[in-house]
Amino acid sequence: MTEKSSRGRKVLGLIVNPVAGMGGSVGLKGTDGREVLEKALSMGALPRSPLRVRESLAALKRIADDVRILTCIGDMGASESKRAGLPTEVLPIGAGPLTSAEDTREAARAMEASGVNMILFAGGDGTARDIAGVVGTRVPALGIPSGVKIHSSVFGRNPATAGELAGLFMSGAKVALEEREVMDIDEEAFREGTLRASLFGYLLVPFERRFLQGGKAGGGKSGAVELDGIAQEIISRMMPGDLYLVGPGTTTAAVMRRLGCEYSLLGVDAVRDGKTIGIDLSGKDILDLAVQGRTWLILSVIGGQGFILGRGNLQVTPEVLRVVGKERILVTGAPEKLKDLYGKALLVDTGDPSLDLELCGYIRIVTGLGEETLFRVER
Repeated sequence: MTEKSSRGRKVLGLIVNPVAGMGGSVGLKGTDGREVLEKALSMGALPRSPLRVRESLAALKRIADDVRILTCIGDMGASESKRAGLPTEVLPIGAGPLTSAEDTREAARAMEASGVNMILFAGGDGTARDIAGVVGTRVPALGIPSGVKIHSSVFGRNPATAGELAGLFMSGAKVALEEREVMDIDEEAFREGTLRASLFGYLLVPFERRFLQGGKAGGGKSGAVELDGIAQEIISRMMPGDLYLVGPGTTTAAVMRRLGCEYSLLGVDAVRDGKTIGIDLSGKDILDLAVQGRTWLILSVIGGQGFILGRGNLQVTPEVLRVVGKERILVTGAPEKLKDLYGKALLVDTGDPSLDLELCGYIRIVTGLGEETLFRVER
């Protein structure tokens, strides 16, 4: 490796929200606020960001001679940057594991003042909102998707593509910059079953479409007749005695309504023989049920983004998916939500790259009563 002075290297700011996404696997739909975080920890939630950052930084190793990392103490970046073997300078900000939104904002201010070429951050919409509130569109920024709520279009499709795109930009490749929306939702309303998203600003993001996720399309456009047709088709396939895990979303909710079952809309519910046996389940609850017998998973496509796993349904853990098996995943999609995705791939980002690869290939999407369409799945 050729030595370069740190002065001659470009500087990449790295901000890690170490608690991002921890509430997902236990069904809390976010970790904004100390009270919710402490509840997540008491329920056995484990850190999600470090592994996501590790995968992303691996893609930067090829340009390690040309870049140095400016980051924060401990779990806010230094631990993973040093672990990756990248030249690292540490700001006296943060520690871990219980850092705050103000730590994120302080880090972004310090990085802008230091003249970083770009900020790479790990978190969800709340982290993106904190950074946008400080640097706006003055400093290029890109997110490693690590949170429960990822409605904003400022994130890579997965950690690896975020790292690849950051590497391209930092290496001096011709990468355009685009102002992209930072969205966030009201977590309290979300936990009560209401999705209310607002625009909070913009970040200046390196733009290569194949590396970035899209913004989530608004809901509520699919007709009741259309959704009921999908529900009838799914119910016609249900087998007596089998367990069905029903993921979040208005499309899957139509299945529960048609069955006359109680459901949570934004959580994962369980039904057997037309009766609800679990509502808004955690990853552990789901796994405990799934190992008891043959289990199916009913999912819906996120309009605009194309994700079927890894966005808004983190309770469906890799362990659950391996028990269920690819062949017993039923995916639904209203034509209105799918119309902008034709010609593109659907996406999975489970947090387990090897599992993501196993899930890739072609799948059938139930679009109505007796109707299906074929889509390719990629990570």
